[in-house]
Amino acid sequence: MVVLQYFVILLTYIGLGLGYLPGLRMNRATIALVGAALLMALGLLDLPAAWSAIDYKTLVFLFGMMIISANLAASGFFWLAVDYTIRYIHSPFGLLIVLTFGSGFLSALFLNDTIALILTPLVVSLTQLLKLNPVPYLLALAGATNIGSVATLSGNPQNILIGSFSGISYLDFAKALTPIALIGLVIQVGWLWWLYPEVRLLRPDLKVELPNYRIFKPLLIKSLLITAGLLGAFLIGIPTAQATLIAAGLILVTRRLKPERILQKVDWDLLLMFCGLFILTEGVQKLGLLTWFSGFVRDPLSILGVTVLLSNLVSNVPAVLLLHHLIPHPDTKTWLLLAAASTLAGNLTLLGSVANLIVAEAVAKRGYRLTFGEHLRFGLPLTVITLALCYFWIY
Repeated sequence: MVVLQYFVILLTYIGLGLGYLPGLRMNRATIALVGAALLMALGLLDLPAAWSAIDYKTLVFLFGMMIISANLAASGFFWLAVDYTIRYIHSPFGLLIVLTFGSGFLSALFLNDTIALILTPLVVSLTQLLKLNPVPYLLALAGATNIGSVATLSGNPQNILIGSFSGISYLDFAKALTPIALIGLVIQVGWLWWLYPEVRLLRPDLKVELPNYRIFKPLLIKSLLITAGLLGAFLIGIPTAQATLIAAGLILVTRRLKPERILQKVDWDLLLMFCGLFILTEGVQKLGLLTWFSGFVRDPLSILGVTVLLSNLVSNVPAVLLLHHLIPHPDTKTWLLLAAASTLAGNLTLLGSVANLIVAEAVAKRGYRLTFGEHLRFGLPLTVITLALCYFWIY
């Protein structure tokens, strides 16, 4: 029975790393859920133990942020932000800078995967219109959504997890890691400038026309006011999950928008995957596998290495769930290192983060290819430099 339990855990993490299981129509959400169910079937966990393993605060925070992001998208906020931003674009290099810092800033406030989903089709359309090579701009988008999301607890799912586990406040987290995000974005612009000579052009003759889009002013005003209130609640120290759920509840009070339109935008797969991963991690702990990991987690440098390795093998969220048991609770610096390393490691390979895969899939549907090798040429040096910066900044 124990051998079967080990086999289920191994197979589940392989599936999570690949994003599928050969021969089966399963994604990461169903793989995590089935793995958790099999561990219960094999007697490693019972239902009460599995239920108690699920961290409800993380799920509430994620759900609330998805509701808020969906309302902002429905109001036309993201299109409006892009419209105002590109008015300042006058050259290919200007486009690179605006795209990098714009998507990085939005990713710090909202979930980075959401920003990647919304902006990827726009970037492809813009580069086609301007007759520019889309690859450097898509790499800028993927990299910036990862780097920018380092700055805050609401930037990505793994930061949300770490905020729940560590108890670090939103403001303290942002104070510690925002400089890393800003410097990382500057480094990314410089690296893309070096890799792709065509983005260096400064000719002031680019004219960008966005496709027609609609702004729903009442919804936009309400969404922005509630979002501003939510950020204020974060800054004054109200528990993030509680504040986010209240904000989501307020934003759902509407006379104009059908609830189905918003609820369909919630990433239920991601929430389901989190539930399965919480249960799976509890199973790993019961089998004593974390003791094996603890032998490799002795000091900050080894934590950095293990985090980067696991983030690219099984993805960053499962990596954080596996490693958080090994982090001393009051050790704020180590929690910050785990957050920054698991996020920045997403730039290492094309498979390193969901944002990278979103960009690659969207590009493929439009007849372009973002290959593993091309992303590695961009991502490997960028990841090494930003991780070194992160380590020396924190310690």
